[in-house]
Amino acid sequence: MGATSGIGRCALDEAVRRRLPVRAFARSADTLTATDLVEPFKGDATSAEDVARALKGVRAVIYALGITERLAMLWEEETLFSETTKVLLDAMAHSDVSRLVVVTGFGAGRSKAAMSWVERTGHRAVLGKPYADKDRQEALIDASSLDWTIVRPVILTKGARTEDYRVLRDPKTWRNGLISRASVAHYLIDAVEQGLDVRADVVLTR
Repeated sequence: MGATSGIGRCALDEAVRRRLPVRAFARSADTLTATDLVEPFKGDATSAEDVARALKGVRAVIYALGITERLAMLWEEETLFSETTKVLLDAMAHSDVSRLVVVTGFGAGRSKAAMSWVERTGHRAVLGKPYADKDRQEALIDASSLDWTIVRPVILTKGARTEDYRVLRDPKTWRNGLISRASVAHYLIDAVEQGLDVRADVVLTR
């Protein structure tokens, strides 16, 4: 979900690199070229009907929806993450798909406690509204009975794909830093293929 941009597009590319078939769900999926491995699926993540159709015959879901940064996000309430996650969780509960890997971000949920006072202050000032919704999103996921993994990358870069990154599993080790979107995508596909960190939350950093 979110297969046409950012981490979602990188995850699509990573899966194809490994010769894995992907149903690429996005509103703009019609901009993708269908291949023997890529099935573009134009859909709205807030539509229960679209999401239910997209789940048929898949092995796992990678949720990588994002929002366009805009000045109004400083004061406008954000609900996309929690609303679409609720739709997805409800649909998965009525499907045969139980594996869910969700990208949120460092500073969401309990990782907020790992930020310094300076980090929290700046983060709350700029990203307070979106991350309040990511908090709600993570709470919904944590309360579900699915085989979920919450993935919190630190500050994202356009750097090269590398397998030389750190998966921080112990909250005592959580810290901020940098990581490329392509490296995050590598972990996402590993998490699906290898069943990593089921019902756990991790932080990814370089």
